[in-house]
Amino acid sequence: MYNNSFFKQILLVATIAFFASCDKDFNEIGADLIGENNFDFNSTTYSVTAYNQEIGALQSDNLVVNPLGIYENPAFGKTIASFATQLSMDSYNPTIGANPIIDAVYLEVPYFVDPKITAITAGGNSYELDSIYLPKTPKLPAIKLSVYESGYFMRDVDPIGGFLNPQKYFTDQNTDFDNFKIGSRLNDNASVSENNEFAFSPLQHTEITTDAEGKVTTTYLAPRMRLSLNKTFFNTKIIQAAAGKLTNAEAFKEYFRGLYFKVENSGSNSGSLAMLDFKKGKITIKYKEDLSTTTGGVTTISRAEKAIILNMTGNTVSLLQNSNANPAYTSALSSADKTLGDEKLYLKGGVGSMAVISLFGAQDVRGYDSNGVATIGANGVSDELDDLRNNKWLINEANLVFHIDAASMVNATDNIYEPQRIYLFDLNNNRPIVDFYTDGSSGITTKKAKLVFDGNINLDATTKRGLTYKIRITDQIRGLVKNADSTNIKLGLVVTEDIGTIASNKWKTPLQDNTIKPNYYFQTPKASVMNPLGTILYGSKSTVPLDKRLKLEIYYTKPN
Repeated sequence: MYNNSFFKQILLVATIAFFASCDKDFNEIGADLIGENNFDFNSTTYSVTAYNQEIGALQSDNLVVNPLGIYENPAFGKTIASFATQLSMDSYNPTIGANPIIDAVYLEVPYFVDPKITAITAGGNSYELDSIYLPKTPKLPAIKLSVYESGYFMRDVDPIGGFLNPQKYFTDQNTDFDNFKIGSRLNDNASVSENNEFAFSPLQHTEITTDAEGKVTTTYLAPRMRLSLNKTFFNTKIIQAAAGKLTNAEAFKEYFRGLYFKVENSGSNSGSLAMLDFKKGKITIKYKEDLSTTTGGVTTISRAEKAIILNMTGNTVSLLQNSNANPAYTSALSSADKTLGDEKLYLKGGVGSMAVISLFGAQDVRGYDSNGVATIGANGVSDELDDLRNNKWLINEANLVFHIDAASMVNATDNIYEPQRIYLFDLNNNRPIVDFYTDGSSGITTKKAKLVFDGNINLDATTKRGLTYKIRITDQIRGLVKNADSTNIKLGLVVTEDIGTIASNKWKTPLQDNTIKPNYYFQTPKASVMNPLGTILYGSKSTVPLDKRLKLEIYYTKPN
């Protein structure tokens, strides 16, 4: 389908200037043509086939951020996210004096907050939390949070293969950590707000301390998880540790194998979920010990305040459990149409789903010879792509625009959060496409970078709900057109937590699909493993209304 482009309504000089900044080669060609007025700006669309692909249990170790809590989207189902981590000591082989007595032990993990608030000078501040998903109810929705000592040793390297590769840990290993948790939960002596009815609060913390001279100091801390832990346990485990247990990192990791954050439903509460950077978390053990001072031959014993810090660094794993799946969602995954494409594309992070996309139609009955004359017979290339190459057009811009299926997300009220960004990648090789690499633009944060490549959600100005996602694939299409021997790769589409994280994680049970390429096994971008959210997009099937149907849009210049 062809139609005149809005480019015809733009001043020619402004158009050339814009494309000069994006493409040097185009600028050079355009400069030769300006004097002759040989431009003819147009746009067209080409066929796309997109279908759903379920994602099973997959590698989830050492993520940059990890979900913790409960999140339910009626269009997909419920996700319960737990977490396990190793610990390290801020300083190994500590010297602990006589008669040590612990005053307090607390665990802290900071939340992501509005970056515009940079200074804390007074009490009572309530922050705008970022990456925390909770129903908007008068009372903060709670989860049951239990922190256990873990007895599961998370080794660094995999013995299978001769200890040459890092050990992988997977989303479905909840049972392993359940079976190896040791004793009672460590946050059991605190208020119910720190265990059975834990909530992610936007309020800042106030810490008041008094020094030996009686001076009172008030410190205001940005919102964070702050749990009081069992003093008796840490007295035995750390303060009274046997010789050699705290000497170095390896001895400590074997002795204290880490923490297991187990999440469960808290009564009838709907729950909430936060994205957390646990590596910024720590456990602080505050204690007092004897301090002996001698003056003029007289020895005086006083009490000195000390602290031991345990950091949440080392191997980690995100543990995900899905339940209450929407029947429409499970049906769409089990009946994916790889030939004609699907009506709806379900994208969900974590143990969820993705879309597989093929550009251009499947028909292949002709080609072109070196003189541009059509030849009869299949040549292994889509006829649409053959035609595009033979036209010798200059590709100005190429996009995939994904329309959000608001009707299918009818339950997506203010309590449901939409992914802020989706990510298109080279599925054949599990890496970014060319346009990702050629986009050097930056954003307010690293998560907002690659603005030209895009994939950010486009919101309705009134409802603030999502309308579309747009992804630029201009350089990908230019490469296909220019290089006749280039491969028309399949593309993968997922939700993403961080556009700057491009590595892929393996599935626990490898899934082979030779329709992608021979001996191909699926992997999932790591940033999608981090993200718990989901969205439903209109697909490419012919039954989808034309104005919503997924198509490849190309704007081009045709010399006269």
